Amino acid sequence: MTFRGDAPLDPSQVDDQRGRGGFGGAGGPVIVGGGGIGLVLLIVALLLGVNPLSDYTATNPSVDGAPSVQDCQTGADANKRDDCRIVGFVDSIQKYWGDEFARRGDTYLPAKTVLYTGATQGACGFAEAAMGPFYCPEDEKVYLDLSFFQDLTQRFGAKGGPFAQGYVVAHEYGHHVQNQLGLLTQTGSNAQSVRVELQADCLAGVWARHAADTGFLEPPTDAQIAQALDAAAAVGDDRIQRETQGRVQPEKWTHGSAAQRQQWFRTGYQTGDLDKCDTSGVS
Repeated sequence: MTFRGDAPLDPSQVDDQRGRGGFGGAGGPVIVGGGGIGLVLLIVALLLGVNPLSDYTATNPSVDGAPSVQDCQTGADANKRDDCRIVGFVDSIQKYWGDEFARRGDTYLPAKTVLYTGATQGACGFAEAAMGPFYCPEDEKVYLDLSFFQDLTQRFGAKGGPFAQGYVVAHEYGHHVQNQLGLLTQTGSNAQSVRVELQADCLAGVWARHAADTGFLEPPTDAQIAQALDAAAAVGDDRIQRETQGRVQPEKWTHGSAAQRQQWFRTGYQTGDLDKCDTSGVS
């Protein structure tokens, strides 16, 4: 997706923690879970407020000369650098939801994205690169290690591309929107988790429909929307189960099938309407 070269970026919406240390001591346990955007993190654990890595501490020494999002000042920078592209997506996504909440007579409270390398500490415990991107409702932040986008193509088989990155970021901010609207239902039910995740996919599509209206981006092309749909399919539970265990077990899904994830992103994009993202009827 192409950013408008002269669009001013606000890097203050991204907390850049890259270039800092990870685990102190021997390290933390591996959390093995179902498929989805994260490699091994169950979003259900976060929705329940579970802190599976709370017994571990981190050390975060600064590294001189590390790249910083403070260098990301315009859309031209977003077209050149992955970190600046994330800043641009965050700015656009939050501009849209701020305007949409205001149109509905409500107030959108912005959420920062934390960029990190390896691991960092958050209110939901450790954010670790192997977990993939996630939203923490405890501190209302999105956590992202840019290495995930390599995993998306190399391990999940997605074609990648800038708008695939935009989809991932918009999906996580979809959880923030759900949180503010009281839709982030806290339940251990796999079925409910699937509904929550598919709704976040739909909300990502709603933003995509209006992304150009925020002033940061050019209207997406069909090829760019295809990048998002391809990424959504790549992290479908059925695809991941088939590739990792050789069989599909719908009763263990936590995020939805490839077809469902594409369907709900497409619903959001085609309608551009938050009210059309009602996934309560998904079985």
